Amino acid sequence: MAKTQTFGDKSKKQKDTTIHVKVVKGYRSEKGTTKYVTRFVKVADVGQVDKIDISK
Repeated sequence: MAKTQTFGDKSKKQKDTTIHVKVVKGYRSEKGTTKYVTRFVKVADVGQVDKIDISK
């Protein structure tokens, strides 16, 4: 018997519109050194990247 669904058909159905972005924020510690916080964030549109606020 032949396959009724191909791999290409399966991949078209599972389309995800969110984008995963790695956000890196630098801040000064109490000692005066620079430390970084990194987070992976889901955004719906690339224009929302500037509006992301992560805290330590």
